[in-house]
Amino acid sequence: MCDGRDVRSDARRWALWGLGAYVLAVIVVLLSPVSPGRAVEAITEAVRELGLPGVRQGWVEFGANIVLFLPFGFLLTLLWRRPWLGVLVAVGVSVAAEVAQTALDGRFATPRDVLANSLGALLGAAIGWAVRRRLVRPASGRGSAAPGNGAQRGTPADPG
Repeated sequence: MCDGRDVRSDARRWALWGLGAYVLAVIVVLLSPVSPGRAVEAITEAVRELGLPGVRQGWVEFGANIVLFLPFGFLLTLLWRRPWLGVLVAVGVSVAAEVAQTALDGRFATPRDVLANSLGALLGAAIGWAVRRRLVRPASGRGSAAPGNGAQRGTPADPG
């Protein structure tokens, strides 16, 4: 049987590897000279063909930016154990990526992208926080003689 520290250590190790792969993928997507707008156009058209003619390209792009940064907030939270720090770093990375895109032909920076990226990171951090809480929950906390649950060794749980 492994203890909670082993599980947490494994989770942080996997988060680090996942973060490395994620960062490489994001760099390619965000800084590629090929505009992701073409993919957004194709997705928008596919959704319209499914019977949702009112879907706009801006909505699809906003959703894609949320999805793009969700893993970032999740992985940073697992790695650093502080959701707020992961969100702050993700917002900083989003702003830096938007500024960097201004140097690429056919790309432009928008505050809307930073907002969507930040929302994605925030959602990812919330999920990461919930997963982390699940991983660090002590196994002995369920009705055992753990400190703080009213039971002490050698004494009854209900002294009255």
